[in-house]
Amino acid sequence: MPNRTIFAPLLALLLAGCAALPGQGPSAISITADEIESGTTEANYATVTLDRNSARSIQSYRPVTFAQRFGEIGSRGRNSVLGVGDGLVIGIWEAAPDGLFSTATGKSVQVPTVIDQSGFIFIPYAGRIHADGLTVEGLRTAIEDKLKGKAIEPQVSVTVQNNASNSVVVVGDVAKPGQYPLSIRGSRLLELVAQAGGAREAVYETVVTLKRGHRSGTARFEDLIDYPENNIPLVSGDNILLSHKPRTYSAFGAVGQTTLVPFKTQTVTLAEALAQVGGLKDFFADAGGVFLFRYEDAALVRLLRPDLASSVSGETFPVVYRLNFREPQAFFTARAMEMRDKDVIYVANHPTAEFGKFLQLIGPLLSNVNTVNAISN
Repeated sequence: MPNRTIFAPLLALLLAGCAALPGQGPSAISITADEIESGTTEANYATVTLDRNSARSIQSYRPVTFAQRFGEIGSRGRNSVLGVGDGLVIGIWEAAPDGLFSTATGKSVQVPTVIDQSGFIFIPYAGRIHADGLTVEGLRTAIEDKLKGKAIEPQVSVTVQNNASNSVVVVGDVAKPGQYPLSIRGSRLLELVAQAGGAREAVYETVVTLKRGHRSGTARFEDLIDYPENNIPLVSGDNILLSHKPRTYSAFGAVGQTTLVPFKTQTVTLAEALAQVGGLKDFFADAGGVFLFRYEDAALVRLLRPDLASSVSGETFPVVYRLNFREPQAFFTARAMEMRDKDVIYVANHPTAEFGKFLQLIGPLLSNVNTVNAISN
C-alpha cells in the first residue's frame, strides 16, 4: 500500500509533464495557430491550406522580379546616344569633283575618328565638333552645318563602328565573360548572355544578378525564359553576374530521413520530395500535419491571404503551407506543388506518438513497482 500511495502522485506528475517530452518540432496545432504579435496587426508568418485552389494560384503566379524592379527603362533611343570612346566612321560626299574631300577616284572620303575624353571629334575643315550625348542623326547634322560654305554641297553619313560608351559587363559562370556593346536598336538581357556564350552550368542551377547603379535584382535564369517580362532592355553601365547555385531543400520532423536534399532535376514536386526522404515515418507522423515553409513574394501572399494584405510588408513574406494527407485530394495537390530552392518540409508528430514516448519512460518505473509489490506480497 505505501508503494501505491507514492506511485499515484508520481504518475500524475509524469502525466502533467507529458507535453514537455522531447520532440522533433512543434505540433500541427502550434504551427497553424498563425501567431500574431500581441497588440499589433502584423503577422509573423502566414499559414495557407494547400488545396486545389491555392495550388492553382501558386502555379499561375508570375515571378517578374526584373520587370518590376527595372521595367522598360532602357530601351530604344537611349542606347543610340553617342559617348566618349565610341569609334565612328564619317563619310563625306561633295557635288563636284574638285571639292575639299574629292580624290582621284571619287567625290567622297571616309574619315575614321573616336570621341575623345572631352566629348569631341575632329573633322578636317570643320574643326572640333561636340559629339558626346548626341544621337547619330544629331552628329550628322552638326557636321553638315560645319562644312556648309566650305565644301561643295556636302552630304554626311555617320556609322558607329565601336559602340564602347554603350556597353555592359557580363561576368561569372559564362563561357566568355567580358564587356559587350549594346546595339543601336536596343539589347535585352538574354541577348547579352547569349553573346557571352551562355551559362556554363545547367540553367535551373544558374542565378542571374543585374546591377544598375544603386539598384540590383536577382532571379533564376529559367525565370527569364519562362516569364519574358524579366528579359528586360539593358542600359549602358549595367553589370550582369551569372552564378552557379545548386538548389536544395531540407526535411525535418517525422520523416524517414532528416536531411538536406539537392535537386537532381529541373523540377521536383512536393510528392517527389517526400518520397526522396523516405516518406512519413510510421507510428510517429501526423498525416494531417505536413508543412512546407518558404518565403513567397508579398504579392502572392496577399492573393492567398487577402485578410492579411494590410500586414504583409516588404518584397517577400514567410509562408507556412499545410497539407492534410488524410484527404485523398492531397496526394494530387502534392504532385502539382513544385519545390523551390531552400524550401523546408516539416512533418509534425502525431499526438499519440508523444503518449508512446511517455509509456516508454514510465515502463521501467511500473516494472519496479510491480516487482516491489510481488516481493511484499
